[in-house]
Amino acid sequence: MTAEELPPHLRAGHDLLAAGTAQILPATGLAEKLLTADREGRPLRVKLGIDPSGSELTLGHAVVLRKLRQFQELGHLVVLIVGDFTGRVGDPTGRSQVRQLLTAEQTERNSRGYVEQLMLILDPDRVELRRNSEWLAGMTMVDVIGEAAHLTVAQLLERDDFAVRWAARQPISLVEFLYPLLQGTDSVAVEADIEVGGTDQTYNLLVGRDLQRAHGRSPQTVLTLPLLEGTDGTQKMSKSLGNYIAISEPANDQFGKAMSIPDPLTVRYAELCTDLSAAQVAEIAVDVAKGGAAAGAAKRRVAREIVTLYRGVAAAVAAEEHFNALFRDHRVPQDLAEHRIGQVDPVHLPGLLVDLGFAPSTSAARRLLDQGAVRVGDRRVEPGRYDLPRAELDGAVLSAGKRRQARLTS
Repeated sequence: MTAEELPPHLRAGHDLLAAGTAQILPATGLAEKLLTADREGRPLRVKLGIDPSGSELTLGHAVVLRKLRQFQELGHLVVLIVGDFTGRVGDPTGRSQVRQLLTAEQTERNSRGYVEQLMLILDPDRVELRRNSEWLAGMTMVDVIGEAAHLTVAQLLERDDFAVRWAARQPISLVEFLYPLLQGTDSVAVEADIEVGGTDQTYNLLVGRDLQRAHGRSPQTVLTLPLLEGTDGTQKMSKSLGNYIAISEPANDQFGKAMSIPDPLTVRYAELCTDLSAAQVAEIAVDVAKGGAAAGAAKRRVAREIVTLYRGVAAAVAAEEHFNALFRDHRVPQDLAEHRIGQVDPVHLPGLLVDLGFAPSTSAARRLLDQGAVRVGDRRVEPGRYDLPRAELDGAVLSAGKRRQARLTS
């Protein structure tokens, strides 16, 4: 069954769901699943696994989540699996080294805030929320060996990240080999019709098909979506790399980070991160190609659209005004956050930068200072100077880079 052979009432939905995907595996799978669900009078069960390795969802996660929302709007059910068990194993996808395993406490802490963030995008009335410890934690060694019999080492080494590490004689733990097996077992447990994920998850999603087939069930169709580059314009958006825009962070930060992306990425962010139509994205592409002021205006439009999605129109307008005050008019915003420095004298700047959230560690804060990226008012702090008298800081505006500012008080 191809998309062209679908009845008219299913064809439009298929075209919407297929738009923007990187791959549909098998190619006719989505059309076949839609037709089957329609004939059986039931919604499709559309699965997504969430890895609780961090506590914030980013625009990179949102690319997949927004596709899930389209399934919901067509009447289908999203099955969200919080990987509280697999998070303790560690998915090596896209990594060149063994990942540090998480404890049960860490996975629980990280996943605690997920649901609220997810519902900024998804319709909670069409979500089935599961944790894969429900079925994985109770598996015996006999169960694991029985499932492992459905995969071969040769299949596992087909994964690009494993193949690269194998060729470079880098370690691959047996635990990592088990991860695709566990993720595939999730698909069996929740009877997934479709699984959605990034292109870096293709192998794992296909393992779900193999295991479902081994259990005598109809194998899921796989939809992969493009990976979103981070604000650095090169690597995949990641909190650990600091190149991310979180869907739950303040509007001012979302707008400022969106304005920091390289111009060539503007069109991609318009396509993957906004509700702009294809025609509107084409307009943005034309403006970006012109360069200069036109490209800047196009990026502003995309930044407004991103903030509007998660914070509303009023917040987007205010965020743009805040950005203008900082970078166009060079004014200190009236709503600038205040931070108390206390009575310690002198003030240790690396520690202060960490307390403000301007740097993840004191070593990173020292690097900012050594790069000349820290200012007190209009004066740059000299590289290598890590302590300042409290009197010089009291009432001053401390800046680190272009977007991070705070007014200091004692």
